[in-house]
Amino acid sequence: MRSYREELWFETKTRRAYLNITAQVEAAVRKSGVREGLVLVNAMHITASVYINDDEAGLLQDYDTFLERLAPHDATYRHNNTGEDNGDAHIKRQLMGREVVVAITDGKLDFGPWEQIFYGEFDGRRRKRVLVKVIGE
Repeated sequence: MRSYREELWFETKTRRAYLNITAQVEAAVRKSGVREGLVLVNAMHITASVYINDDEAGLLQDYDTFLERLAPHDATYRHNNTGEDNGDAHIKRQLMGREVVVAITDGKLDFGPWEQIFYGEFDGRRRKRVLVKVIGE
């Protein structure tokens, strides 16, 4: 069995952002040489997410509106009593999830229709990383 590890780094200019990282994950799978296996893609920060969905601008705006309605940035959070201002970002991450696992078949990501991998940033403006771990044969 083969194993390959790569880190992707992101620094968004805005507090919240949704980045399609499918091409970077596909490149890591190619570099790994794995033809049949799995790829784990996970956010290495507690205020960011990795998830799978459609790359459609209206849907991305709907996510942002939905998350802001559930956990508004300007609400009162006990976490913010520590001097932070990102209590909402922790909650948004929990809602969107930490990671995805995608099957690799014949050297390619084995997606359903319209599926893409996204990095969701909920407390941006600093460097953060995503782990890509490929295992298989």
